[in-house]
Amino acid sequence: MSQIKLPAGLYITATPIGNASDITLRALEILRFADILLCEDTRATRRLLEIHSVKRARDSRILAYHDHSSDKIRCGILDDVEGGKAVALVSEAGMPLVSDPGYRLVRDALERGIDVTCAPGANAVLTALTLSGLPSDQFFFAGFPPSKQSSRRKFLSALEGIPATLIFFESPHRLAESLKDMASIFKERSGTVARELTKRFEEIKRGTLEELADFYAGQAPKGEMVVLVEGAGDGAAKDIDVEAQLRVAMKDNTLSDAARQVAQNNGLSRSAVYQCALALQQKDSSDA
Repeated sequence: MSQIKLPAGLYITATPIGNASDITLRALEILRFADILLCEDTRATRRLLEIHSVKRARDSRILAYHDHSSDKIRCGILDDVEGGKAVALVSEAGMPLVSDPGYRLVRDALERGIDVTCAPGANAVLTALTLSGLPSDQFFFAGFPPSKQSSRRKFLSALEGIPATLIFFESPHRLAESLKDMASIFKERSGTVARELTKRFEEIKRGTLEELADFYAGQAPKGEMVVLVEGAGDGAAKDIDVEAQLRVAMKDNTLSDAARQVAQNNGLSRSAVYQCALALQQKDSSDA
């Protein structure tokens, strides 16, 4: 393939989260022709290049870049971009900056007026959300909970009132303890644990948080974990007071508008309230 000269700039480039086939044609082009590849893990990136038979120019560079990289290194990278280089940032897997390195680099590039673009792709957060069975109209990504239990419980308690589906990353050896704390704080809510997404042994476990905590007790399963928790109020959308509010709102509004109004008034998930409104409508129709 003839050499293509990419315009100078910073290219935030997503890579597969498991299955190596989940990469875009644009990402492969950037990986092939970027003057510099900045990698969270150079071994993982070289392996990806090998799998897809990506051959790079001899004078191109592959460098390690992570959150502990110095200001001097970051400044040098941006100097290279201003000098006409195309620089691609890739994580070990998935979308850079989502609990992965890159925020400071992007911030400094924007401050210097450097062109920043993104080649989107696989992302564990959204993949897990689509498989969870939990409401997806609103979600809150909270990253990794703290490792110490006291800090973790304080961290989780601060999220207790959020009506959106909560999404966390967690390490295998802390999964059981985190689920136990979540069950204690979030009570009867439903949850999902997604493991090894897009890989051969992909596993999706659903249940109440207590059930999930019991299942994983004493275990440290392999792979990256994504934990999803039903938002505050999702399970309360069928309470009699909400039903009463829906009946009043449905007199003067469409079903959708009534659900949105009641959801906003009570801090509930709109999709959950809409399902309740549908059930009420069907019940009233069958009683008529």
